[in-house]
Amino acid sequence: MKKNMFPLMLLLGLVSGIVAWPIDEFNVFNYGASGFGEVDDSKAFVNAWRDACNVGTHDARVIVPKGTFLLNPLMFVGPCNPQIIRFVIFGKIIAPGEPEAWNGRDSSQWIAFKNVTGLNLYGSGLIDGHGMRWWDQSCRYHPELEGCTKLAPTIFKFISCKESTLRDIHLVNSPQTHVLIQYSNGFNVDNVTIQSPEHSPNTDGIHIHSSHFVKITNSIIGTGDDCISIGDYISNIDIADIHCGPGHGISIGSLGKNREVVHVEHIHIRDSTLKGTSNGARIKTWQGGQGNVRNITFENLEFDAVKNPIIIDQNYCDVRGRCKEEETGVKISDVIYKHLYGTSSTKIAINLNCSKSVPCSRITMDNINLVSVQQGYPVTANCTNAKGTEVEVNPGPCLRN
Repeated sequence: MKKNMFPLMLLLGLVSGIVAWPIDEFNVFNYGASGFGEVDDSKAFVNAWRDACNVGTHDARVIVPKGTFLLNPLMFVGPCNPQIIRFVIFGKIIAPGEPEAWNGRDSSQWIAFKNVTGLNLYGSGLIDGHGMRWWDQSCRYHPELEGCTKLAPTIFKFISCKESTLRDIHLVNSPQTHVLIQYSNGFNVDNVTIQSPEHSPNTDGIHIHSSHFVKITNSIIGTGDDCISIGDYISNIDIADIHCGPGHGISIGSLGKNREVVHVEHIHIRDSTLKGTSNGARIKTWQGGQGNVRNITFENLEFDAVKNPIIIDQNYCDVRGRCKEEETGVKISDVIYKHLYGTSSTKIAINLNCSKSVPCSRITMDNINLVSVQQGYPVTANCTNAKGTEVEVNPGPCLRN
């Protein structure tokens, strides 16, 4: 028995040696970060990232320990040598409280990661964008203000990142969008909490643009704009187990502005709850756009006092009634609504406002039950230029065959 055990032990040792990759750790305290939140710690973070990105090991780790760290706008750039580079946040990271800190800098971003493969950003920490001053000068709410702000920083930008993850993190009070995923492929978001006041302007939770194979799961998002918004040049998006509200719901669009050609397909939004939002399952496109939105599935969604639980608007306009009717539009087809239920806070629970020139086609509604949040009040369905099939839909029928 002892002779037979030796080769087995040797094999286990070899396997253990193969999988136990060496990990180098780079703690921002070792690079001069104060951790008191009163002085700029940006240089310490940049230098820790530089060494982690250039180290020769398979796995590197940037550590942000407990403490409060003030960061000015900065970008962490790859490609990096390690196949996996972890950015672990245990402390609190805060943005400058004054918009003047962005003078001479890109006002669209605060913390950005670019051209990184194998990035894993996670931890029990808090990221505070200190967006209040930005909201006070927003053109959306203060158009009469001289020098009002149209573009404000995003907390986290992930640009051209591949096979990467954002998880277990808490983000609050972004000046504008909280998380932007752009030009990325194979990106997972899991177990994040995103919070901003309901009145905060343009504070989308997560926005995806020009990206593919993105998965967003198991997260709580409440903001002043869309919980999750899906932009153009998008495919293979899986969104599940989201608790959304307050906010504008989960939106595809708006798409096709300035006659752009749209490519959005293979989107699956499922197993989620929307509470007190202005929209639920929404697709919105501008008149005059071109291209396609297709193969979209909204499945197992619960609405709680949502103003527009199911809505398609192919005539989207930033100022209602100001946009003239166009002869072209983005083609919306092969959209499935399945097992959707709950309450509407307005009379029209299903509203498909599709284009006369490019109607919505192959719409499927299966097992829909929407009622008024006020017991005893009826709700209705309104479908214009929308074709498809319905099975067990309340309110209905609505679609044209």
